[in-house]
Amino acid sequence: MSALVPQALSIRLQGCAKTFRDGTRALESLDLSISAGETLVLLGPSGCGKTTTLRLIAGLEQPDAGGKVFFDDTDVTTLGIEARKIGMVFQSYALFPNMTVAQNVGYGLRILKMPKTEQQVRIREMLAMMRIEALADRRIDQLSGGQRQRVALARALAVRPQALLLDEPLTALDARLRDALRVEINQLLRSLGITTIYVTHDQAEAMALGDRIIVMSHGRVEQIGTPREIYHQPGSAFVANFIGSMNQLRGVVTPQGFTCSAGCLNWDRSGVAERVLFRPEDVSIVTSSEFAELTGVVKASFFMGDHTRLLVDVGDEAPITVLDDARCPQAVGQKLYMRVAPLGLMSI
Repeated sequence: MSALVPQALSIRLQGCAKTFRDGTRALESLDLSISAGETLVLLGPSGCGKTTTLRLIAGLEQPDAGGKVFFDDTDVTTLGIEARKIGMVFQSYALFPNMTVAQNVGYGLRILKMPKTEQQVRIREMLAMMRIEALADRRIDQLSGGQRQRVALARALAVRPQALLLDEPLTALDARLRDALRVEINQLLRSLGITTIYVTHDQAEAMALGDRIIVMSHGRVEQIGTPREIYHQPGSAFVANFIGSMNQLRGVVTPQGFTCSAGCLNWDRSGVAERVLFRPEDVSIVTSSEFAELTGVVKASFFMGDHTRLLVDVGDEAPITVLDDARCPQAVGQKLYMRVAPLGLMSI
């Protein structure tokens, strides 16, 4: 399948910032290197600069003076999207309603003036890759959301781009379909080995698809790392609270460990820590105070199917979240004894 796309390219941004005409600073100066064949996810809330970064790479926006964009070693800063040999999938898919599925997939090939016989071969390849051969003659308004997404991907890949840019392509779909297509996209990108930049505000998408993730906030990069690094070693309070659920406890470091209102945690690190952070899955419920580090009272219980999510009052400014066995839930008002895995403790 990798023969269907050319050799992947590396992408580099050098001093790329973006200020719009009204003075809005959408992106602070950014230096970024993307390896050939890598899937890089730009993750963050609305207005954080992730789509602006994608549009700079695509050639849909120009960086402020001094900023440069390189594809491999070629400076493409002044080139428009049509000259950058990229494929792009928009949030809306931007399909042509007056064309059939096959005509949509072949649109870019016609722009390239590819001979008609070669166009037909390429279109069939793309339809087969996306498993939508049976939809070739359908109109776009006859397709489901998932089918439209596949058509948009097929059209982007038909021109054999050196890089694929995706701007929140699953946002409009329901949760179940998003989960299914996330798996399909991941398998497709791995099989193609194409350089991919994927924009999303969905943490699960970022974790599932990214070789690396860039977490952005207010036009700045908060952290760059693998999904595991971002999740287990957040580089800032913003990242810690944006990615997944995070518990926080205030306290002081003592010879016994980290002492807080709910007890004392096994904190064996030197230095001062006024707050300790840990994920809900790092908390274990124990049977008695003899084995407990923390004690609290269950304030709320939410059945989630495969587990129960508890909010536990530990005397701090906010309750902590604990994951419990779905079959043996703890009652609201019940005293809870807990331990926290030492490797899950962090301070930022």
